[in-house]
Amino acid sequence: MLRSAADPGQEGPPACRLGICDGSGWILREDDLAEPCDCRERMIGRALSRNVGTGIPKRFRGVSFDRKPIADLDPMVLRIVRTYVEQIEDNLEQGQGLWFAGDVGTGKTSLAMLVSDAAERRGHSVAIYPVTRLLAEIKDTYDRDGRTERSYMSLFRRLTQVDLLQLDDLGAEKRTEWVLEQLYAIVNERWQDQRSIVVTTNTTDIGALREELGTRTVSRLTEICGEPIPIMGPDLRVPPMR
Repeated sequence: MLRSAADPGQEGPPACRLGICDGSGWILREDDLAEPCDCRERMIGRALSRNVGTGIPKRFRGVSFDRKPIADLDPMVLRIVRTYVEQIEDNLEQGQGLWFAGDVGTGKTSLAMLVSDAAERRGHSVAIYPVTRLLAEIKDTYDRDGRTERSYMSLFRRLTQVDLLQLDDLGAEKRTEWVLEQLYAIVNERWQDQRSIVVTTNTTDIGALREELGTRTVSRLTEICGEPIPIMGPDLRVPPMR
């Protein structure tokens, strides 16, 4: 029999996100030796992800299949996303992601935020970045008191170790060799470690994406996320003409 390491006799609902320990990350065995709870790895991952990315922005808090703009999107797309969310534990364990592609304002980011929110609610570590901000933060590590390598590697480690990385507007950044190198390094590391990515792009043209992002990066993203899911329709941010 396993007991909470903090208070073996305490009754009541557990604080552990998995419902196993008291939230401390440790369980007492019958021989009074402590062993780590399965939630401990998630606690460490969430600690690593602090101060990385934007978190769920205010505009997207409360995203739901039952609310606009998601409720108005293509039912076929919603079925794919709903299935992914319902199986999010298995998908993150296997390093499976999603790729949303389409014109501006069609709901891609809302769908990505819904997935990230679901992962957070299940206790997983998540980092959310518009790609332009991600690149700006990487560049900023080169200006920190001459500690370039240490600062960069600290950020890189957190980017590659979180359970889910959301990259918005991939391909909107100016294409340079430096940009291609940074994106490939992050995507490749996550591909090797089988860690999930949710990505949004403004084009469904794989050939154009290879030209913009590099063949190696697109190849790895496709293996992680599958083919881009096309999100069609008008710009939902613009009121319809009367």
